[in-house]
Amino acid sequence: MLLQAANAARGTAPATNRPAGNSSLLLTENQQWIGGPPPLMDKLSLRERELVLKQGRRKVLNRGQTLFSQGGRHDGIWLVESGRIRVFYTSPLGREITLAYWHVGNFVGGPEVFEGTVHQWSGVASSNCSVVHLPGKELRVLAAEIPNLAIGLIEGLTFKGKCYSALAQMLGTRSITQRLAHLLLHLVELYGVEDGDGTVIAAAFTHADIAHMVGATRQWVTISLKRMQEKGIVLTKRSQIVVCRPEVLEEMRGQASE
Repeated sequence: MLLQAANAARGTAPATNRPAGNSSLLLTENQQWIGGPPPLMDKLSLRERELVLKQGRRKVLNRGQTLFSQGGRHDGIWLVESGRIRVFYTSPLGREITLAYWHVGNFVGGPEVFEGTVHQWSGVASSNCSVVHLPGKELRVLAAEIPNLAIGLIEGLTFKGKCYSALAQMLGTRSITQRLAHLLLHLVELYGVEDGDGTVIAAAFTHADIAHMVGATRQWVTISLKRMQEKGIVLTKRSQIVVCRPEVLEEMRGQASE
């Protein structure tokens, strides 16, 4: 939305009792969705998992590497074994909107899960990742043979559909300021680590990353965070954001839309 490998590399530990290790990161008002969909392989027996993984092809990506591209030929899905994959849409004018960050246990590459179409959006590694590619033809056969795999695919696609619907609703009904406040509080829930100044968001998200999540420009995010810092709401500390007054963010999130 997770980040365990990145945090280890940066020398930071996730906060106690935070769900960051397995949570998806997406812009939604439904707190029940923060944990993400049930992991695709959870309901499979050991033998069934072996059958699925036998058809897979493991791939390791470094941060920033592209996994699949919008408009490119589609063939199957990728299971995320470690790290996080950012899925995003690029408009004809080149603007990006982040749909979600998907993590361990999730699959990416939908909404089509088999083969014969093109990708509707792109996926890129936002931290070092390991994924398993399940080609569409083989996945179709496996889904017919393993009912729990088919159910897992349906549950995953249902969850993703709800998430993208929630994103569209937030973009259409909430102001950018409200979305930024909401996102900062969401990041605190996932990655918050207490320190003397407040709660540090112990994850590496640039102003551009935040802008792509809330549907704004990087410049707007930079200016807004600077204004929040002047008011003592947040503090920038070693390239990380510290939330000092979450109650103010709560008020901002609940304001009537501008």
